Amino acid sequence: MESQALLIFFNVLLFSSTLLKFSIAGDTLGPNQSLADGETLVSTSQRFEFGFFSPGSSKNRYLGIWYVKTPATVVWVANRNNPITDSQGILNISGDGSLVLVNGKQNLVWSSNPSQVPTDEPFLQLLDSGNLVLSRKTKMGSDNYLWQSFDYPCDTRLPGMKLVWNSNTSLGKQLTSWRASDDPSPGDYTLRIDNHGLPQLVMNLGSTKEYRSGPWNGLRFSGYPRAHDPAFEPILEFKEDLLISLSERNSSFISRAIQTQSGFLQHYILNEKSSTWDLMHTAPNDLCDNYEHCGPNGICRINRATICECLKGFTPKFPQEWEASNWSNGCVRSVPLDCKDGEGFVKVAQVKLPDLLEFRLNTSMSLKECEQECLKTCSCIAYASSNISDGSGCSMWFGDLIDTREFLQGDSQQDFYIRLAASVMESTKISNTKKKRLLKILLLPVTSGMLTLISICGCVLMKMKITRRGLEVKKENLELPLFDLTIIADATSNFSRKHMIGEGGFGPVYKGRLSTEQEIAVKRLSKNSGQGLEEFKNEVASIAKLQHRNLVRLLGCCIQGEERMLIYDGYMSPEYAIDGKFSVKSDVFSLGVLLLEIVSGKRNRGFHHPDHHHTLLGHAWLRWNEGRSMELMDTCLKDSCVESQVQRCMQVGLLCVQKLPEDRPAMSSVVFMLGNEGAVLPQPKQPGFFIERSFVDNTTIPTSDKFYTDDEATITILEAR
Repeated sequence: MESQALLIFFNVLLFSSTLLKFSIAGDTLGPNQSLADGETLVSTSQRFEFGFFSPGSSKNRYLGIWYVKTPATVVWVANRNNPITDSQGILNISGDGSLVLVNGKQNLVWSSNPSQVPTDEPFLQLLDSGNLVLSRKTKMGSDNYLWQSFDYPCDTRLPGMKLVWNSNTSLGKQLTSWRASDDPSPGDYTLRIDNHGLPQLVMNLGSTKEYRSGPWNGLRFSGYPRAHDPAFEPILEFKEDLLISLSERNSSFISRAIQTQSGFLQHYILNEKSSTWDLMHTAPNDLCDNYEHCGPNGICRINRATICECLKGFTPKFPQEWEASNWSNGCVRSVPLDCKDGEGFVKVAQVKLPDLLEFRLNTSMSLKECEQECLKTCSCIAYASSNISDGSGCSMWFGDLIDTREFLQGDSQQDFYIRLAASVMESTKISNTKKKRLLKILLLPVTSGMLTLISICGCVLMKMKITRRGLEVKKENLELPLFDLTIIADATSNFSRKHMIGEGGFGPVYKGRLSTEQEIAVKRLSKNSGQGLEEFKNEVASIAKLQHRNLVRLLGCCIQGEERMLIYDGYMSPEYAIDGKFSVKSDVFSLGVLLLEIVSGKRNRGFHHPDHHHTLLGHAWLRWNEGRSMELMDTCLKDSCVESQVQRCMQVGLLCVQKLPEDRPAMSSVVFMLGNEGAVLPQPKQPGFFIERSFVDNTTIPTSDKFYTDDEATITILEAR
């Protein structure tokens, strides 16, 4: 009996030890533990999670790290080249201090590099930074890591992760895009540090340069002017032979940068309230960011009608091609340099410096010494300060100037000096002298004329102000047409309830139709709105100036007796229709309505569905949440559309019509989302005017000679126009 009890005790002990081996405690995996598929490590702050996952629609299993709040956002993958085809994967810590991943058949799938330092008790830990580290139990700190995931980046760079350039091997760490959204194997795009004296970030498609950040100038990369980004502040450090780049100083944001499979470097910040990612910056950001867009010796100016121009002293190599906007062959010297007296330099301000192809650096020279050194070196064609933080250092270029762009005033502090032949310098000086002389000649009469004109205008304005009386309003003051009250009454069937589409604190909103068949929205202020004549006129002026006239247009107003009305064409955002607040996101709402109308082939106003009483916006949102969004598409698009593009238009439209203005994207983000299929879009929230409509009878307010401002009944269900 005792022997049987002893046998049971040992069996229980053996079973307990087996359970202990596979149990996971928090963020750490000990030397006698394994991580099986279905188990995870979670960092102390609950920010990152490490375990097995399947990306997108793929059934393959990968070992990786993702955000707890947004599990679909994967930041690191161990076995990106070798997926597991079953769900039996196990990660172990081997005796030589390395990580070993095997599949269900115990075949090796992936392993980390073995530790070169013998260790008895290695353990694996997922840090709050997203770094997965293998350490010795007796020693802590980054200097004692046996291995860390930050040394082997995939497509994502996290705060604290460093891209490294080794000057001995001319090799470094790089970001490599995924092959596809459901395939984390290495794609075609890479982002790396290129160091030829001054470091710069370079994005390649295979072996072809697609984008570069411009060289480091002591403050920032010269082609990345947005240095005040609160989440991303580049830092460069020199440590022995390693150049360490791009650490963030601000830890108050949850941020990441990703090299996408579509060829963009995108910086995101997590919106913790909505658990969505806000796009902060994209590179390339415009055509001028595309590598060598204007060819050799050309300069790209994004704010010009013709964005490519030849640098000063250069002319198009093939003028006919240049006129046809084919800038690939660039420009050549209009007058060759001959290294004789009279040659000089012309300054080009606010630039991204040219690529460092034929280049020389001297960090001890001043800018003046740099000019003199370049002038006495016949092959030197341009120079610049290599450190604009203190004006020190000398960068000199030899050969063609490649990939130069000019920024808007204030976006960059980097200046650049191009060498010109003596004859070109002389003509430039003569031209500048003539301009100054002409300016002096014109300045006196122009100034005198301006002062006279200002005096006359002042007198006229003063007279207009004095003669303006009481409540009299003139068209020239409002700068908008005035509508007669009878016209508006006819257009709305004498303000019939059936024409009322909503009511807020400032009064009801009616839809109507003018005699010209133009549909309008009429915002009729109640007597209790608290708005006087001056406040009303200020609102009219503000809307007229602020609104995007291609989308939201104020046709005019009606001021008669105590009546105050706005006649509006287009679509009203919820915050304006209900609260009378004009938001910077009101135009975005209007664009969203238009997108959904274009995709569906239906108008939002007058939309009816047999299953519910929602507007087109509500119907689109319901179908999106049900995974049936393609049912919204106009049938005439069925044979000619690309489904992913239609889905993207719907999603962007729904993002634009979200109820709260702060949830809607900026107009620049809308343009980017529509034009870049690789961009990750957040999930839309409930749109404005989502509550189902209640249909009332067609009873109208009795017609009389008097028009009433206070209605006895109110309808609080609104419909977007």
